Amino acid sequence: MPDKTPSSLIINSPYEKPARYWDQDENGKLLTVTQGRRPAAYELYDTRTNTRRVEKLELVNAIRERVDAWRDAGWPGVTSVTRQLLEHWFDRGEWDSEGKCWVGGPRQYPFYFCQLEAIESLIWWLEAPQDHKQGIFLQGDGGPWERICNKMATGSGKTPLMALIITWQTLNALHYPKDTRFSRAVFIVAPGLTVKSRLQVLYPGDEKNVYDEFRLCPNEAMRQKLNQVELLIENWHTLMPLKEQDRSVVKKGKESDEAFARRVLGKLAACKDLVVINDEAHHAYRQRAEMKVSKKEAEELGIDLDEATRWIEGLDRIHKTRRIRRCFDLSATPFAPTGKTNTEAGLFAWVISDFGLNDAIEAGLVKTPRIVVRDDAMPNAKSYRSKLYHLYREEEVREDLNRKANVADPLPDLVQKAYAILAYDWQLTAQEWSKSGHEIPPVLLTVCNRTETAARIEKFFNSGDCLIKGTQVPDRTLRVDSRVLEKAERGESVTKDKDYDQRLTEIIEAAGLPSDKTEDLLALKQQEQLRALVDTVGKRGQPGQKLHNVISVAMLSEGWDAANVTHIMGLRAFTSQLLCEQVIGRGLRRVAHDMDEQGLFLPEYVNIFGVPLSIFQDVGEEGEAPPPPKPSVRIQVEPGRNHLEIRWPNIQRIDAVLKQELVMDWENVQPLTLDPMNTPLNAEVAPSLTGFANLSMASEIDLEKAVEDFRLQNLIFRAARKLYLQSADSFGGDKQFLAVQLIRIVEAFLDSDKLDIPSLWHQDPIRKQILFALNMDTVVGHVSRFVSAQNTEKLEAIFDELNPISSTARMRSWLTTRPCLATEKSQISHVVYDSAWEKAVADLCEKVPHVVAWAKNDHLDCIVRYLWRGSSRNFVPDYLIRLNNGKTLVLEVKGVDDERNRIKRAAMAIWIKTVNEQGGFGKWCFDVVFEPARTRDVLLKHASECKSGE
Repeated sequence: MPDKTPSSLIINSPYEKPARYWDQDENGKLLTVTQGRRPAAYELYDTRTNTRRVEKLELVNAIRERVDAWRDAGWPGVTSVTRQLLEHWFDRGEWDSEGKCWVGGPRQYPFYFCQLEAIESLIWWLEAPQDHKQGIFLQGDGGPWERICNKMATGSGKTPLMALIITWQTLNALHYPKDTRFSRAVFIVAPGLTVKSRLQVLYPGDEKNVYDEFRLCPNEAMRQKLNQVELLIENWHTLMPLKEQDRSVVKKGKESDEAFARRVLGKLAACKDLVVINDEAHHAYRQRAEMKVSKKEAEELGIDLDEATRWIEGLDRIHKTRRIRRCFDLSATPFAPTGKTNTEAGLFAWVISDFGLNDAIEAGLVKTPRIVVRDDAMPNAKSYRSKLYHLYREEEVREDLNRKANVADPLPDLVQKAYAILAYDWQLTAQEWSKSGHEIPPVLLTVCNRTETAARIEKFFNSGDCLIKGTQVPDRTLRVDSRVLEKAERGESVTKDKDYDQRLTEIIEAAGLPSDKTEDLLALKQQEQLRALVDTVGKRGQPGQKLHNVISVAMLSEGWDAANVTHIMGLRAFTSQLLCEQVIGRGLRRVAHDMDEQGLFLPEYVNIFGVPLSIFQDVGEEGEAPPPPKPSVRIQVEPGRNHLEIRWPNIQRIDAVLKQELVMDWENVQPLTLDPMNTPLNAEVAPSLTGFANLSMASEIDLEKAVEDFRLQNLIFRAARKLYLQSADSFGGDKQFLAVQLIRIVEAFLDSDKLDIPSLWHQDPIRKQILFALNMDTVVGHVSRFVSAQNTEKLEAIFDELNPISSTARMRSWLTTRPCLATEKSQISHVVYDSAWEKAVADLCEKVPHVVAWAKNDHLDCIVRYLWRGSSRNFVPDYLIRLNNGKTLVLEVKGVDDERNRIKRAAMAIWIKTVNEQGGFGKWCFDVVFEPARTRDVLLKHASECKSGE
């Protein structure tokens, strides 16, 4: 191994025992190379104190030492068949440094060290003499059959390991039929049809079987014997109990264990003493009585509680009638939820070997993740990280992506800016791949939180709102409907969605396949078409070969082995380090396996926005236990206070009917400030292990180089188009005339002094254009506000059809542990306050005689809709106050003012004007207080105005 400073995180040969690893320095920051092998370990997280600590796997580390010593001693105790296999598997020939390849061995590529160590560990456990295993105990899961787990990172070769297990077990079982350590009856359980399909290569008779590809047998005689294996591969859904037919005339009763075994095992039902292999075994765990995990927590952790239970229950039923000798579990993340707050999950206690994600990155078995370490905008105020690092943690993103939204609603401003940078980098990668002769494009993968978000992202790309031209190709953009895909994985049918069906048809027709193959695909059911596309992303000559943009809700299933994922966008909650690694795992598979002269893989990268490789920042001990919970108070509608009820109209939107000819008084248009510190124009990404990045290897993605994607005239037309879509319904004249007027207005605004960019550096024409492009929704919203304000003929309120009128009397009771005070002049029993200012306002409302009734707008759902950066948002004013002569004051208290608050006030003014013109709710007024001392003055001012008849 060279002594020079490594140029990438790859520092170990994939074919040798790891000799070095990256570690943090004593300050826990910089990465340094440490000699020796990385100790097997995992991280525990305490959500109470936001800390993490490293927990070493002492048992695995001890087993590593025993297996090393056993190997050095020549594998004592193994059968003659096993010895032949081990010698054959370890034979790799010699390394040719000039040709950068292995020569003279039985196979083109030797087995990876992690694969050999994994099978060695299993053989050691079953065949090594007892003195080599003295003091070692593998704890099971409490069930009646033995489980042994190999922990192997995604992309490190679990399918070949299964083939090694099958070969070892089968050939020994045939040669030693009475030896209970072996069996030729093998049942493989997969997490879904995608993985099941990929594992068909484990059947010896398959055309592309892995036994011939990797030359697993030392000679032809053994290869022929291997054909005698009794093998069954099924997805876990077959382990579900049979549903009783409700309308059946004949009641057959509950399915017996024998009938269950016959149905599930098929031909394998004739065998006993089975060996089970659980692929992606973290889905299969026995739920303990003390483990309480809610459905919501399970969703956040990315697990299916029903799947875990049914998987294990099904195997237990098979064991009752056929006996399971032992089960080999394979998983990159063999954790089960504990139901405790000090750790998100517990490692399987039967792990015998460990080759984790960091080990795989250092050996080059997978792509190196690169995360955002810096950009040129303001960082997150709490973590001081780039906001692009964990997008969903930003309040504006989280709130927007969790609200009820229409497909046409713009994505959050920060998300649009993040996509511009990531998509531009993807476009550069696509151009490089094309120049290098790649026929398959790189893939930008998005993992988001819900179906509505996925639809909005699809619209964002397909409508051209993402200004990076390479992404504006609808027939290469696949939105994965999770509901349809889940049905496909289970082999179930689904109700056809005509719009989604049309999208799939367009993608299939554009896939460049022969006409007969295209017709066959179009004849399939919707869920089968989707699975055909998802399963073949990045595969030449297949339906998904041309896809370059995949948008998924939650996670794509394990076994999704698209090697051409180069960019990942995460737009969902990441409450679990386990979930972070599983999502990143979807993009870790390598494209090529080229090596340098030293026998190290050349690095490949996946650039990641929004998926934190470490969700906790502080490293330390478990921390102190949280204090006992505070007593709670019930906030409710107080009986006998109907006279204090406050009612208001529940308005969904307010339509402004525009004049035929739009005239702008630019003198009365407020300036719009675009703060460059809220708009990243570049981002730096650095190679990263879990928890820490190597800043010395950072590289930059710079949007200033994307000049072609940000031409000014194109941006003006796009901005005018957005304005047109917002205004067309309220314009009674010629729509073409409206479009021409809006283009003129946008041009005039950009040429005026009303657009303020407080930075000399950003006055550069290119940077200014990019700022305008990335803040287009903000500019459009600002211009739209003044177009409406100056050209509205009348306002029309559109009420909520189901709930047109709201009231304090309709508030549901709720509990709080926050400070609160009992009220006398409010229909609500208590007022909750979060600051001294709120306490002062509450006291004034109770004391000032001009206040007849009041309520803090907390759990009342009194909202006013406004437009912010193109998205419809909810403004929740602070207080509703009825004064002594009938006027209702909407009061907002603010410590600071900004552009968003000004837009809220403008929307509130329109709401007040509309309600007063509409009638039926008395007179309303609105005010905002920026200084606590002014609160009484505002109350008295509006009470006085009421008396004068206003």
